[in-house]
Amino acid sequence: MPAFLVVFAQSHSEFRIPELESVAKLHGFAISFPSDCDPSRPFMIITLELEEHAHLLARRCILIKQIYELYGQGNTYDELHMANKANSHLWSPYVQDTSFKFSINAYNHRIHESRQRSIMESFTYMKFAGKIDMKNPQIILGCFEEYDTALGLREDRDGNFHQVYFGRLVADGSARALIQMFDVKKRLYYGNTSMDSEVSLLMANQALASPSKLIYDPFCGTGSMAYPIAYFGAQVFGSDIDGRQMRGKDGQGQPPGVFRAAQQYGVVDRIMDLCTFDVTRNPWRCGNLFDAIVTDPPYGVRAGAKRLGRRKELSEEKKAANIEHQLAARTTQQPYIPPTKPYELSLLAADLVLLSRYLLKPQGRLVFFLPTVNEHYEEVDVQSMLCDGMELVANSLQDFGSWGRRLVTIQKTTSEAYLPPSFDGEMRETTGHVPAHKDFREQYFRGFKKDSDVQ
Repeated sequence: MPAFLVVFAQSHSEFRIPELESVAKLHGFAISFPSDCDPSRPFMIITLELEEHAHLLARRCILIKQIYELYGQGNTYDELHMANKANSHLWSPYVQDTSFKFSINAYNHRIHESRQRSIMESFTYMKFAGKIDMKNPQIILGCFEEYDTALGLREDRDGNFHQVYFGRLVADGSARALIQMFDVKKRLYYGNTSMDSEVSLLMANQALASPSKLIYDPFCGTGSMAYPIAYFGAQVFGSDIDGRQMRGKDGQGQPPGVFRAAQQYGVVDRIMDLCTFDVTRNPWRCGNLFDAIVTDPPYGVRAGAKRLGRRKELSEEKKAANIEHQLAARTTQQPYIPPTKPYELSLLAADLVLLSRYLLKPQGRLVFFLPTVNEHYEEVDVQSMLCDGMELVANSLQDFGSWGRRLVTIQKTTSEAYLPPSFDGEMRETTGHVPAHKDFREQYFRGFKKDSDVQ
């Protein structure tokens, strides 16, 4: 199959391969990676059956800047030219009458104009007879030198690159423009827990959001997940234990908060509804409803997870007083706000997987963020959350130093019908393993120090 060179934006390197695989799966084509593929590098070689598949990736993948048909690569220009000559059948159709432009670039280095000219002149053996057009060429030929990031920007290393690539531009990554479109700072409604636009778009891709699909966010908040998912054509249902997060402040004749922002993006007709309820006491009476569940569960840095209930049971006397308070609230038409208690993150994550197994259609995906303490993280932390019929697809780290958050993608692999979870601890691990995300809020605010280190 033809080889293509992917030029990445320099962010979220661990998310690159999962996004490529998800978009390929969404469009139903195969994508292959070399055995020594390193997603942390700025360039990646992939193989695809058709050039059209490269266009599909460039139109949907958020992390792609450009895709080139690969003509050659090497540790030196001699190796590159040898490979390019061997692939002359790829570029020979453009030799006679195709206008073209050369683009010489380097990662983590600046190539002086004089050497750029000498690089271009080294390709004269290709004998391109078409017009050189710097503004509107029919094809763009790109050459990329990759320098080691550990050495920094140093003039004395000019030409001492790690690898050099050459090829024809196939597609620009048009999906990156969506990052600015969904920028939280430009949004009509957002809160202090609103998700970064680039990450929410990545999550939508992991969920395979597309027309005719129904996707659910059980911790909807200010709707950051809903907008890109709806933009990609899916129908969205959202819920939250705190309806105020979804509604926002009452405006003068304006729609509620999430719907107001959805109008801004032209997707309000794809927001099916927003409901206020505790996910552990949900109204769903049948499973196999949703094609995906995409969410960012609250983990306590800016807002902690809650569920209905009290920290301590009330005495009979206080129970009677509480009932009177509820009746009084009804007669005075004042809203009654039920009591809540903390929802520990490791329990929430395990419950979320069980709920997803019940609610997802076969092959449906659960996509969510899991914060974790980097020093203590182990693969078993995520594996231990899985249950029968649920399989891990991807687990990518967004590193913040001492802690990070993992974008976890889990797929329902069974068509067997399951009862709804009881949220009382069923099927949780009893091996004694303590995951790195347990009591994350407490660990975060004490600086991830051990109990013995805290004075």
